[in-house]
Amino acid sequence: MLTRLCAVVVLMTAVLTGTAAAVPPPPPNPSDAEISASRAEADAKAARVGELTGRLTQAESRLQELVDEVSYKRELANKSRVDLETAISEAEAARRDAANARVEADAATAAVEKSRKELDDFAAASYAQGTTVGSFSAYIGAKSPEDLLARAQMLEAVSASSLNRLEQVTRDQGTAANLDAAARAALKKAEEKQAAADEAKKVAEQAQQAAVEAHSAQAAATEALQSDKDAVERELAAARSAVGGLEAQRQQYDQWTEAKRREDEENARRAAAAAAAAAAPKPQAQAPRPVASAPAPSGNRVQTVINRALAQRGVIYAWGGGNYNGPTYGVRDGGVADSFGDYRKIGFDCSGLMMYAFAGAGVYLPHYSGYQYNSGRKVPLSQMAPGDMIFWGPGGGTHVALYLGGGMMVEAPHSGAVVRISPVRYGGIMPYVTRML
Repeated sequence: MLTRLCAVVVLMTAVLTGTAAAVPPPPPNPSDAEISASRAEADAKAARVGELTGRLTQAESRLQELVDEVSYKRELANKSRVDLETAISEAEAARRDAANARVEADAATAAVEKSRKELDDFAAASYAQGTTVGSFSAYIGAKSPEDLLARAQMLEAVSASSLNRLEQVTRDQGTAANLDAAARAALKKAEEKQAAADEAKKVAEQAQQAAVEAHSAQAAATEALQSDKDAVERELAAARSAVGGLEAQRQQYDQWTEAKRREDEENARRAAAAAAAAAAPKPQAQAPRPVASAPAPSGNRVQTVINRALAQRGVIYAWGGGNYNGPTYGVRDGGVADSFGDYRKIGFDCSGLMMYAFAGAGVYLPHYSGYQYNSGRKVPLSQMAPGDMIFWGPGGGTHVALYLGGGMMVEAPHSGAVVRISPVRYGGIMPYVTRML
């Protein structure tokens, strides 16, 4: 009898082990929430690119306006420099004219003074002789024809030379004075033009400098926006790539799930066939159970499950590790678990810990949280009780933990961690727990 039972156990182990090798460990299975979050991030990046594109367009438009303004201000500065040069030339010419007029006025004044002095000397001499110069009375009293002729000649000389010259010089002096005044007025006006042109040049150059600085600032801002846009576009490309990667992982996982389902069905069929074949000669023989601890009395089964899980606190996490008998080596996942060396560690993953805990109460769960979620009765999360399994992710396929009561749970959380007691995390949690007992 014992020999037959051992043979059945060996046969079932061989069947299950051989079939398991046909399907590799499950690939990463991103949750719907992760995929949705990845898509949302990509959408947000795309919106950000759109926003930056709009702002960049506005910035480039403003930059072009400032380029035009700089060109305009530069032309105004050029105009002011030309106007200043013209004003300086006019002022220099006005100064020369004023200087020439001053020289002419000074010469005219000197000639008038000289003529006036000569006339005064002649008049004094005439008075000393008892005659009145410039009057016909000068002819009266002539003592001889020669004296009369001499006086006539003298009067003619005074009239034609001194008196007429004095009058002309006086006129010339007035003209020169007028010219001097006009030249001085022109000089004043030219100097005012120069001062105004100089001020205009300063204002124009300041305006040009301000325009150049505004353009430089806008150019820097535009360059920064372009840099931000380029960076966000790179982030968008990465986000879209991440979405594609997660969706590809999901597709691979779905394919693996289907293969695993077929494998489990085949294992079940073979196990049933093997059990039937072993039992045929001796119907009294009972089909064996997997090696596990004996179940506790029904009244204490929940506590047995909890105690078995709590007894594993501190045991290292190993992805794919754990079975009905305790911790086992983890398996390769080709990703995060491998980076932590889980395949070299002896421990539990989340569903492996549940397998071990519930085996103590005679409940044998499959090594996949998604299947464990559908293994018992669904109870609303608000009604969960100690011994219920809590799940996260679509279909419970992301994570599983055992509820202890009081808002606490025991779990094998992730690579690099150990089995531990934690507060229940409600982000991404399923709305139902699974009750096995």
